[in-house]
Amino acid sequence: MKHHSLNALLAIVAVLLLVAAHFGWIDNYIQIVVMTIGINIIMSTSLNLVNGNMGEFTCGHAGFMCVGAYVSSIISVLCFGSKFGDPMLPAGSVLFVFPFILLIGGAVAAVSSLLVSVPSFKTRDDYLAIISIAVNYMIISALENMNFIGGSRGFQGMKDTYWAMIDIFDGPWMLFWVINFTIFTVWVIRRFISSTYGKGVNAICQDEVAAEIMSVNTNKIKIINFMVAAGLAGCAGGLYAHIIGYVNPQSFNILKSTEAMVMVYLGGMGSLSGAIISAILFTTLMEILRSQAIIDGMLSPVTFIFPDWEPSAGVIKWVMIPLLLVIVMQFRPEGIMGNRELSDVFPKLKKFYRFK
Repeated sequence: MKHHSLNALLAIVAVLLLVAAHFGWIDNYIQIVVMTIGINIIMSTSLNLVNGNMGEFTCGHAGFMCVGAYVSSIISVLCFGSKFGDPMLPAGSVLFVFPFILLIGGAVAAVSSLLVSVPSFKTRDDYLAIISIAVNYMIISALENMNFIGGSRGFQGMKDTYWAMIDIFDGPWMLFWVINFTIFTVWVIRRFISSTYGKGVNAICQDEVAAEIMSVNTNKIKIINFMVAAGLAGCAGGLYAHIIGYVNPQSFNILKSTEAMVMVYLGGMGSLSGAIISAILFTTLMEILRSQAIIDGMLSPVTFIFPDWEPSAGVIKWVMIPLLLVIVMQFRPEGIMGNRELSDVFPKLKKFYRFK
């Protein structure tokens, strides 16, 4: 029964977080940070399927997050909101319908990944990166010109769904859904990588020509892998939209994709454990850098020379993220974990769970 210990530990941690949030032992800010960590784990682990396990280089992962966010938001408002008229479904069904709303957003995002995976059959390396960036901008530009969902002004109304949950039971529902979908994402990726398709993904990473010679259908594997990664990113987008209660196309531009790439390379290419660890570290670092006192301390030598320069927290963030990536590439290009898992570094952990 030892292999169930990890599952039990995760369940205990999740329950403790939810209980603490419900009784106000952790404030709203801490809850937002925890939910952001969960969303970043989904983004980093899903992108790691492509950039790490498959060895390709895609730079537009946030585009699929955008698709999932908008599709989930529109369906959510149609079902439980008042923006488009009377709700289509009774408020009491929200707890059963909401996870399907997120999954539908993920499914549409998975289908949209064909815009990247199909053209990538005849391209390699930098060309795939260019295609993914182009698709990211195509999605953003298309949404900015759809005035019936707000266009460049953005789309809102998803809070009606959240209030419908609160009417049933006053609890930390979005934290509940983020925790569950984060665990679901990690479980799906572990099962996928250990499956026949996952072994085909790793074969493509090692040598695509050799994989084709060994009868691996590389085109099919690429499509499936892209769709799984994009679908999970779409679910992350749906969660993000319902946490904030508002979505704007520019929230999912190339900078958002860069965040996901930094987490992947920081954790280690092809390492699921590394992607999770880096998402936690990255989110924590970004929150620390929000402190004005810390920013002032870091910039005191610079502001002494340039006293009129008063950079915002956003500017500091986009100085530190590229700098972090440069430091990682310079001193530890393989990332924190390399291509290893925690069970490889600490073999005794293997007895707590089975990886098939």
